[in-house]
Amino acid sequence: MNVEANSTDKTDGRHDDKPRPYWCNVCHKRFARRQSWNIHERMHTGEKPFQCNQCDKRFSCENNLCHHMNIHGGRYKCRECGRCCHSSSELAVHRRSHSGEKPFECTVCGRRFTRSGEVVNHSRIHSGEKPYKCHVCDKAFSRSGHLNSHMIVHTGEKPFVCTVCGKRFTQSGSLVSHSRVHSGEKPYKCHVCDKAFSELGVLNTHMRVHTGEKPFECTVCGKRFTMSGSLVKHSRIHSGEKPYKCHLCDKAFSRSGHLKPHMRVHTGEKPYKCSLCDKSFSFSSSLHKHKRRIHSNSRPYDCP
Repeated sequence: MNVEANSTDKTDGRHDDKPRPYWCNVCHKRFARRQSWNIHERMHTGEKPFQCNQCDKRFSCENNLCHHMNIHGGRYKCRECGRCCHSSSELAVHRRSHSGEKPFECTVCGRRFTRSGEVVNHSRIHSGEKPYKCHVCDKAFSRSGHLNSHMIVHTGEKPFVCTVCGKRFTQSGSLVSHSRVHSGEKPYKCHVCDKAFSELGVLNTHMRVHTGEKPFECTVCGKRFTMSGSLVKHSRIHSGEKPYKCHLCDKAFSRSGHLKPHMRVHTGEKPYKCSLCDKSFSFSSSLHKHKRRIHSNSRPYDCP
């Protein structure tokens, strides 16, 4: 971080008469106040000096801590699932997870979002913009949250611990999601069918079953997908990429799910057992073929 900027400098390509003497040498953003600069600096370092006195959550900004305290007071509480929010505006956004309302639309692909900020972040998929740069390595990110998560690669820090199983996490949100494995809580309910989910992102993906939305398109053949992961897997058909390599032979696969069955060739594992005889098989397809050929017209234990 530096404090060398001339007060007449332009900021982000726009003329600004307001002096901005503080600037970040990581992402080059400028600030008029030292306090704003200090808060911004913590985005890159990951420092969170403000801790809640009622839970273990920490914050980079005192204002964020003040908003967080509303959760413990129960001031902004959702009547449907009991979740407490920081503010009335956050509660209004949260209620959209129950109603399914998505008022913000991407002008490029038509995908809709519950928050205006999500549209801004999403738009960088189309523009390729990655304004958040790591000052340790060469990686850059489209979202500040992704940069903050990445910084833990360098620090190795996992400050959030599950009190049930002891598993550690780099982010508090990951711990909250994990805790539902133990509690069985599924606060995100589909308003079309009876399904419920432990994570909002999973609910959003599920809603595409009802809407038929397929926002992820292959740039080569035009095929569309409901999930980005499905598009990534599909793209390997065109690129020929096979990132999952067997460490015992020269074979490689485009999907991790294909490598796992292959390993049984080396281990001899046969997890698929025939319910009509004593035979076992390495692959489910081999078991089905065996049943069709041997047991289609036979009784149990008639296998030759």
